[in-house]
Amino acid sequence: MNADVAIQTEGDAEISRVALRSDRFRLEREDDWARLEQIVTQMEKGHSKRLSDEDVLALPTLYRTLLSSLSIARENSLDAGLIDYLEGLSLRSYFLVYGTQTSFGRWLKEFFGGGWSRAVRAIQLEIWIALFVMVAGAAVGYALVAGDSDWFYALVPGQFADVRVPGASEEALRGTLFGSEDQEGLGVFAAYLFSNNAQVAILAFALGFAFAIPSILLLIHNLALLGAMLWVFAQRGLTVEFVGWLSIHGTTELFAILLAGAAGIHVGRAIAFPGDKSHLAAASAAGKRAALVMVGVIIMLICAGLLEGFARQLVDNTAGRYAVGYGILLFWLIYFIGAGRRYRGSGS
Repeated sequence: MNADVAIQTEGDAEISRVALRSDRFRLEREDDWARLEQIVTQMEKGHSKRLSDEDVLALPTLYRTLLSSLSIARENSLDAGLIDYLEGLSLRSYFLVYGTQTSFGRWLKEFFGGGWSRAVRAIQLEIWIALFVMVAGAAVGYALVAGDSDWFYALVPGQFADVRVPGASEEALRGTLFGSEDQEGLGVFAAYLFSNNAQVAILAFALGFAFAIPSILLLIHNLALLGAMLWVFAQRGLTVEFVGWLSIHGTTELFAILLAGAAGIHVGRAIAFPGDKSHLAAASAAGKRAALVMVGVIIMLICAGLLEGFARQLVDNTAGRYAVGYGILLFWLIYFIGAGRRYRGSGS
């Protein structure tokens, strides 16, 4: 009986010593914790501008001090409630110290203000490669159908092989380009092109990791279809009219595919030829840059869809179509070439 009492007394004494250490530990550091919690709370509420310069500068130091306190508390098995408090405060602080502090509005401003254009300019080599591949694909499709018209039916989906086929008359083909009564069929074809091109753009980027080979093949196949259709209209002297019809939404749409293909090639090239970096580091850096480009590609595809849905039906003459299509293309070029550049004076 006396032994049990002695054990209980010793246990109570140990608990008292732990509690004393915990209280002393808290008293020595709780001012810093309280200050950090106040700063974190203000920032979480979006009141960062109310913080003094001293508080902002002190945030990283207070956070490191908190982590040290948490480590000591765990090592010495201090009060569980204290450890939970420190863990919670450290988690809240982590996202404010290392997390992204940019609001969506600020990010959007940075994206359109130069982030997107700089990412595009950073992959200009891949853009030239993708452009060459796309032109080659269209040329291949045109040449195949010119050599054997049966290739047209292999390249162009069967549901569109009605009026717009090899041997169609000029009047029939012209009727699909102008006038509201005969445009429904070509409108369906335009909708198919947009849907198909959107899928191609996404896949060209997503499959770039396979050393860019699938991306290149997709670009060739997609533009071969367009080349085949171009031949049909060219045989009846309607090249200018067909290109004008396509230009309203096609300049934006094809530009988006060009950028998506270039982004995929950029990732594939980084994996195949990482340079001084490791394959993982090279792929990570290229992937971040390419992903930023792809955010813009999605925006361009949305714009192309709106143009295809409205402007193509409203503008029913070739000159107007060229003006709209290439005016928008000029806008994209000016933006990508000029936006986000940091010009320096001659004396810099």
